[in-house]
Amino acid sequence: MTAIIDQLRAAPRSVLGKLPRVPGDDDESRRPLPVSGMLAAACTLGVGLAALTTLTLVGWIAAPRGTLGSGLPGVFRTAAQLWLAAHHAGFAIPGGRVGLLPLGLIMLPAVLLYRAGRWMARDADLRLRLPARLPKNSPREKAQARRRAQLVLVVQAGVSLAAPYALLAGLIALVASNDITQPFIGEALFSHFVLAFLAGALATARMIGPWRVMLRLLPERVRALTVGTAMATALLLVAGLALVLVAVVLNFDQVRELSSVLSPGLVGGLLLVLLQLLYLLNVVIWASSYIAGPGFAIGADTLVAPTGVQLGTVPSLPLLGALPESGPVPAWMMAVIALPFAAGAVAGVMVARISPSPSYEAAPLWGFLTGVSTGVVAGTLAALSGGPIGGGRLAAIGPSPWEVALSVALEVGVAAGISAGVTNLLLINKRARTPLDKAAAPVRKAGAAIAKAASKVGLAESDPRPLPGHWMDATEADTQEIPVIRDDWQDEHASAAEETLAQARPRVVETRPPRNDIVDESDDRGGHVIYLDPYAWDKD
Repeated sequence: MTAIIDQLRAAPRSVLGKLPRVPGDDDESRRPLPVSGMLAAACTLGVGLAALTTLTLVGWIAAPRGTLGSGLPGVFRTAAQLWLAAHHAGFAIPGGRVGLLPLGLIMLPAVLLYRAGRWMARDADLRLRLPARLPKNSPREKAQARRRAQLVLVVQAGVSLAAPYALLAGLIALVASNDITQPFIGEALFSHFVLAFLAGALATARMIGPWRVMLRLLPERVRALTVGTAMATALLLVAGLALVLVAVVLNFDQVRELSSVLSPGLVGGLLLVLLQLLYLLNVVIWASSYIAGPGFAIGADTLVAPTGVQLGTVPSLPLLGALPESGPVPAWMMAVIALPFAAGAVAGVMVARISPSPSYEAAPLWGFLTGVSTGVVAGTLAALSGGPIGGGRLAAIGPSPWEVALSVALEVGVAAGISAGVTNLLLINKRARTPLDKAAAPVRKAGAAIAKAASKVGLAESDPRPLPGHWMDATEADTQEIPVIRDDWQDEHASAAEETLAQARPRVVETRPPRNDIVDESDDRGGHVIYLDPYAWDKD
């Protein structure tokens, strides 16, 4: 253990020593990063246990004697068990195990750990030691070295917080054991380490720079997959939440009836509402599994899915009163299966826009890979949201992880692959046209400038549109022939064959009546004569 702490203490300096130092930077005056992480972990455990002990004490006063433990030691032991349950660490009980734990309770340690990680980063001056941005026009090698150093520092900060936090959690698991419930120490160590590592890494990344800057630490493909997976997962959870709210509104009478049957009283009613809020995230994940197709179970040999509902005895939790009745499901409920495809289409567009591919075949593959990663996340959430409550019928509650993962991977993956391929194709075509448009722009500007200059010196008309007619005065008529209208006149653009045939055809001389529209130029009556050019429309 001492060797690990020594390596963690020396590693940040070895990484940061390769980079330019900040003026006035004194490493000896700072607290080492592992020490800051240990202090942050201890403070997090103390604050969290104090909050849960207070809540447990209120419940112990309101509940019947012996429900939450005997005496203050029993109250503290119950609070310690709740703290372990907040990290999704299960318990062994006579005849089975308890694995159906409220996911909403995980928000308490997650928020505390995130705050502790930010304090740890400030205490170690990580922002000063490794700023997020480099000066402009910095060499590319220097930027890549800075990115690697930032990633290493983020990982080290997460480990510095997670390692002591997991060790302290093992001590709490030993204290929380009694004759009835025995926490699984392995699950407690693993869950505490993972949660503290994620919270500490995110807090450190946020302290170094904004989210947009820190997200770019990841490679482009990994960043695109991460954003696409997060978008698809978020859309599925939002759809599940909407389905839960609609079910509660439609079955509100049953929910109220179950609440009145329990008659918990004022304090007990508040604790019951709090318990249901803590299990709300579990129910939302179950609704997302329902939307994906496999559905979920409320006990052995039960199923709630779009294809049908088969229920038995349901636990007396008012929120479960929103479950549909056993029997066939209306056919229109099958339309909810289209929601994962819509989520996949949106995720595919995000993936193609963040990381477009130069080849047409690669984009659909990356879109499908986004669906696979979304399926892995959905399966993990399904596994965390369910679990047994003892033995017997309640040994299987929640969705099947592998069924949810397979369904979501196929549904989201197919839609994401199609949308990513189409979006990438549109982006490639747009980028292919852009150089041509940019190359033609100077030519257009030069042509417009030449035409404008020529119009000023009289070499071209300022207005290229042809005039509808032309007026001639007497002065122009003296120098030009008076136009004569011919019946056999043809357009100059007519075909040569028709013109040849027209000229070869014998002409018949006919006597024409005098024309009134031809003015004799010898007729000078002392005034001005205006001549109309009948061929003005044909002039260039």
